[in-house]
Amino acid sequence: MQRDLQGHYKTISTVGESVKAFIPAPLPPAPPIEWTSELHDKFDQAHLALGRLDSVSKLLPDATLFVYMYVRKEVVLSSMIEGTQSSISDLLLFEMDEEPGVPVDDVQEVSNYVAALYHGLHLLEGGLPLSLRLIKEIHGVLLSKGRGSTCTPGEFRKSQNWIGGTRPGNAVFVPPPVEDLMECMGKFESFLHDMPEPTPVLLKAALMHVQFETIHPFLDGNGRLGRLLITLLLCERKILKEPMLYLSLYFKTHRQYYYELLGRIRTMGDWEAWLDFFAEAVISVATQAMETAQKLHYLSETDKRKVSGLGRAAASTMNIHRIMMEHPVATSKWLVEKSGITPATVNKALGHLVQLGIVREITARKRNRIFSYAGYIEILNEGTGLPGGS
Repeated sequence: MQRDLQGHYKTISTVGESVKAFIPAPLPPAPPIEWTSELHDKFDQAHLALGRLDSVSKLLPDATLFVYMYVRKEVVLSSMIEGTQSSISDLLLFEMDEEPGVPVDDVQEVSNYVAALYHGLHLLEGGLPLSLRLIKEIHGVLLSKGRGSTCTPGEFRKSQNWIGGTRPGNAVFVPPPVEDLMECMGKFESFLHDMPEPTPVLLKAALMHVQFETIHPFLDGNGRLGRLLITLLLCERKILKEPMLYLSLYFKTHRQYYYELLGRIRTMGDWEAWLDFFAEAVISVATQAMETAQKLHYLSETDKRKVSGLGRAAASTMNIHRIMMEHPVATSKWLVEKSGITPATVNKALGHLVQLGIVREITARKRNRIFSYAGYIEILNEGTGLPGGS
């Protein structure tokens, strides 16, 4: 459905030139969403896919281990969209204070994202609703260290930003001016809190994401935070028990169409095309996440059976195996600290895991050796374009 311009332009003077900044109309869209039978069916499928994903997270015996790694997979992908080069292995090495294979600033950004997600979940669990305060707190963590730390972390922008181009005058899109920013964000928060009317959660997540990206309230980190808000909303409203749905890979794969849809919403109000795309993203990503969880569960159970045949060494080796499910790149020193087992026992356990073909040593050195649970990482990386199990 085509509507009028979803907001209005305001001519401003910035960086020595006159440009038109876009101020979006508040949500929900007007006129209301046109729910065709096809769009209804697509959203029903998306809800079913989310329900299946949530049930898988409850059935997994070690769901926390899966979520730990799945979160790290997401943040690597989401950061790649912003041009950051870091693999899951690089992040895991960085978390152990080891030297990653890419610039430290890249991995620091990814590590910040992990901390921001968990900070957001902690605030929600403590009773703070999804709100401007929570959004600013998450942003403060997201940009706390490394690149972006000079871009006023945790504070809405006080200068004009733009998207694409080298200056506002040749930009692809210019978000609302500073003087209109807080009014836009106030109305955005009202929508989050079901004012002026209640909005179903999945529909709210889809509309919210577009509005946040249009307002672009921060100097940096808007893309990452806008994608993160989708997961936080689904967790806040108990659609998902664990933070297991991330749309970054789907948006990355369909990047050109994604940006085209955002533009069509602003200029023509074609929300229905966006909602169809969003629902398809949820179906695709939720189904893939469920399959990944099942594959990882099968791998871990298969490897546990191998370990159980070790006799007296089985107990300590099983302990190390479980830790490597949570952190599938590790040094023997880190495993000693994590497990509380003696260095000799840890090294023997690692030797057994190497012999069984479960882990492999990836440094070819005598000290500070690094081991990889390669099969686990390979399953996580399927279809992502990320490096394999090294």
